[in-house]
Amino acid sequence: MSQLMQDISDQSFKNDVLDASKPTVVDFWAEWCMPCKAMAPILEDLAGKYKDQVHFKKLNIDNNPTSTMQYRVMGIPTLILFKDGQIVDQLVGMGQKAQVENFLKKAL
Repeated sequence: MSQLMQDISDQSFKNDVLDASKPTVVDFWAEWCMPCKAMAPILEDLAGKYKDQVHFKKLNIDNNPTSTMQYRVMGIPTLILFKDGQIVDQLVGMGQKAQVENFLKKAL
């Protein structure tokens, strides 16, 4: 796991996401999810490009059911973009790089 994509948990969600000083993208994913794995390099690339503007976090849905249920994540991968503790937008399913980048820019 790279330093750009930090793993978070139900316990750290408030501190890592809701109280974050920058907009934060949370990648809701699972080990068994092939589209999640396919999307990982796109997120890594964008995490490097936007590291000064946006935090990138990963939440394993199998290990963190509370946040998964709270944000009504029904399919994965799901990206949820937070800013100032509020949801700005949500992207469900495998996204192309340009689509994910446009999604990010909604919080900048």
